[in-house]
Amino acid sequence: MEVTNEKLFTEFPPVSTQEWMDKVNADLKGADFEKKLVWRTNEGFSVKPMYRAEDIEGFKTTSSLPGEFPYIRGTKVNNEWLVRQNISVECTKTANDKAKELLSKGVTSLGFTLSSEVVSKEGIAQLLDGICPESVELNFSACAKVSEKLISLLAAYFSERGIDTKKAKGSVNFDVIGKMMIKGKEITDYASKIAAIVEVGKVLPKYRVLAVNSVILNNGGAYIAQELGYALAWGNALLSMLAENGIAIDVVAKDIKFNMGIGSNYFMEIAKFRAARMLWAQIVAQYAPECGCSAKMVVNTETSKYNMTIYDANVNMLRSQTESMSAALAGVDSIVVNPYDITYKNSDEFSERIARNQQLLLKDESHLNKIVDPSAGSYYIENLTMAIAEQAWKLFLEVEDNGGFIANVLNGNVQKAINESDKKRCAALASRREILLGTNQFPNFSETASEKIVKTVANSCDCSSNPDFEQINTNRLAHEFEELRLATERSGRRPKAFMLTIGNLAMRLARAQFSCNFFGCAGYENIDNLGFETVDEGVNAALNASADIIVLCSSDDEYAELAPKAYELIKDKAIFVVAGAPACAEELKAAGITNFINVKSNVLETLRAYNAKLLK
Repeated sequence: MEVTNEKLFTEFPPVSTQEWMDKVNADLKGADFEKKLVWRTNEGFSVKPMYRAEDIEGFKTTSSLPGEFPYIRGTKVNNEWLVRQNISVECTKTANDKAKELLSKGVTSLGFTLSSEVVSKEGIAQLLDGICPESVELNFSACAKVSEKLISLLAAYFSERGIDTKKAKGSVNFDVIGKMMIKGKEITDYASKIAAIVEVGKVLPKYRVLAVNSVILNNGGAYIAQELGYALAWGNALLSMLAENGIAIDVVAKDIKFNMGIGSNYFMEIAKFRAARMLWAQIVAQYAPECGCSAKMVVNTETSKYNMTIYDANVNMLRSQTESMSAALAGVDSIVVNPYDITYKNSDEFSERIARNQQLLLKDESHLNKIVDPSAGSYYIENLTMAIAEQAWKLFLEVEDNGGFIANVLNGNVQKAINESDKKRCAALASRREILLGTNQFPNFSETASEKIVKTVANSCDCSSNPDFEQINTNRLAHEFEELRLATERSGRRPKAFMLTIGNLAMRLARAQFSCNFFGCAGYENIDNLGFETVDEGVNAALNASADIIVLCSSDDEYAELAPKAYELIKDKAIFVVAGAPACAEELKAAGITNFINVKSNVLETLRAYNAKLLK
């Protein structure tokens, strides 16, 4: 192949950062650059609207290559990832039939969730009948009490069938630490249990038998740097604990599998996984492993359940598509896409096929598996990677200084921190500083959901009723809005919100749209209008429509005259609301008008108050 040193775009003169900033400031027309264009992340660092070559000067990570330490650009020299689908095993024959069908439809990694009853010689034989463990990754989740037995049964099954265990790859999701966070109870002799599973796991050299399930934290509402910082501390707790028990670091490191969540912040999630590999490699390196490959992080990823919704559930497909794309571009090892309907029922053949095909589209049509670390060199993502790494490392050090990850689980500090993040995110959702499309913004006005709910899925439903320390959150982000709207549905009465649009055309239309979206979040019937000539005409139309809430939609300048007049005609007949935050608000309040909705309103609390009045 011909080699050329030609530099592209040399005909364009270089533009300095100062020239760019001069242009930006000119376009801002006096607005403050920092306040207008610099984004402050939940992780605590700022993100600029543009980055330049000088912003990545000194980054050692930009000179590394895929497959090389510190693995920021990937642990592989390709970008192949495994398409994983999980199967809940109630009947081994049924699960086996389903697994073989999935393997014919593009799945390359299977995850089996086993009950204790099926962990037997006969159960394993029937479950894996016709499946080649050398050709497909097999992952198993079972109760900690039967995990040792499960590993022994798998080893015996492989031996009987002449399967080369050096070629059979998979995992056993042994995780007592995550269980403690969910239950809020300490598991006795957890250290000896973890050491025992590593010893037993030696019969399956390519199986990773220890799990760092930071997906629990993700589904609990953790911010990106939080999930990563705690995941690193969690993994390090396993390394140090087992090293102290005399188990070689190479053995331990190669036994750990990270199961991480994927949120919807597209570029930040790409950066998270790049930072994760880099930081984990540096942690493992401190234990001086004999094999450099021990520092490679193996990551299975799962699209978030925390941001999935019951209402407008098809939007869940959009969320999981961008999430899986983030993980694919970041070079993870395997991806699980959760079906869009799992928030309200057991997923069916259609929703599972859609979830599976979401990954196949990324491979077979977008060809993302053909490009290794395509984000490398991006000034934006390189800066995000380093910023997230810095925040996660800071949290990691704090945990270590406070006794390590397990100590912080047992005193509830980890759970408290995650639950506090959840509260902040719920508060942000309530005031629309965080958006869930179809839930707190742009809801489907005509949608009902109560009839389709077979079960509601929290993030982890294994909580103890009498915890000894704080448990991690098990609710999805949308649950409060969903409870609000379901209360409307189940009340048997659907309140009517009437838009009394009058005056300035642009303002009345904008405020009517805002108000319809606002009340639609509670499932109210919205009655919109093009506009009325007089207040009397609008009020009469609202009363004839039997409106429960009448929303005056006009301009700030006109409210001083229109609002008092409308209020006098309405006050004893319906709830009167002014859409906006006019300068004359104090005068209107003095006249008895108390209900205002605007962009600063707490949508959730406001609608709860109206429900309390209207659904009696």
